Amino acid sequence: MLKKLLIASFSAAILVATGTGLWVWQGFQTLEKPVALDEPVLFSVPSGAAFSQIARMLEREELVDQSLWLRLHGRLYPDQARIQAGEYEFTDGMTPLDMVAAMVSGDTKHWSVQFIEGWTFSDMRAALARTERLEQVTKDWTDDEIMAAVGAEGEHPEGRFFPDTYLFTSTETDLDLLKRAFNTMSAVLEEEWAGREEGLPYDTPYEALIMASIVERETGAPYEREQVAGVFVRRLQKGMRLQTDPTVIYGMGDKYQGRIGSRDLRTHTPYNTYRIDGLPPTPIALPGREAIHAALNPDDGNALYFVARGDGTHKFSRTLAEHQKAVREFQLNRRKDYRSSPATQSDEDNGSGDQ
Repeated sequence: MLKKLLIASFSAAILVATGTGLWVWQGFQTLEKPVALDEPVLFSVPSGAAFSQIARMLEREELVDQSLWLRLHGRLYPDQARIQAGEYEFTDGMTPLDMVAAMVSGDTKHWSVQFIEGWTFSDMRAALARTERLEQVTKDWTDDEIMAAVGAEGEHPEGRFFPDTYLFTSTETDLDLLKRAFNTMSAVLEEEWAGREEGLPYDTPYEALIMASIVERETGAPYEREQVAGVFVRRLQKGMRLQTDPTVIYGMGDKYQGRIGSRDLRTHTPYNTYRIDGLPPTPIALPGREAIHAALNPDDGNALYFVARGDGTHKFSRTLAEHQKAVREFQLNRRKDYRSSPATQSDEDNGSGDQ
């Protein structure tokens, strides 16, 4: 009888152990089961959160069936439980273990903001202010406060930030992006300055940056950048005024409503290159690498003038007479009131660029 009882007890223990083992095995198997999601889910991991806390959060979000198995997994494999803070995107077909791997590796969700070549710093700040998911810490700051924060206290912000597409996570701020754009521009300018041609009329990289911003605003045709830069460099070398409309427009500020009048050209501002000699005091826009390269490696032709053809490209001329002929061909016949830099002023007022 006792023998039968022992055998029965042992058999029962085997059954219990087998059942328990099967239950545990099935539980851990759920961690490798793909999760069905109708659309991507954003999951936020707070800083300092424990793995067990994250497991329970995943259960509440119905991303795991039972957090018990995930918590046990974390205890068995502590290296796979070192989750990093941030916001993660989980998609259809991922398993709970896939989600954990993403959080351990720090593969957080990224968003983007784009700064366009030719934008002003004001345009750039406006783009940052309307960017969702980006913490705004500089919204009420002055430009001077921003420049101090990026390490350039007392400097003018225009043109000092590199135009590009910047990725960011939910843990970053607008100031973080400003610092990245500022440092990138500094690095690009330093690199391009080191490879500059000799004999250019710039004493500092900053002067080259000013020229690059003008080149950026003067043409939308990439292959013309070196030609435009060449015209302006030769004018500087000859002591001629730049007489380029984009600088006038920048100096007008909010007064500019889409057209430059004769009075605007006669008004003296630090940016009116029809009235000042040399370069304006600061850049007028965000120049891209290509414009910076063009300013430091200009075309070595002989043109001193150019005028818009009306199709986004320009006609370059060596002499004032050639230029005036081009203006009559491409501008005055097309729009009588169009302002072309060199065509409608006296010889000493005649310039190079166009609106």
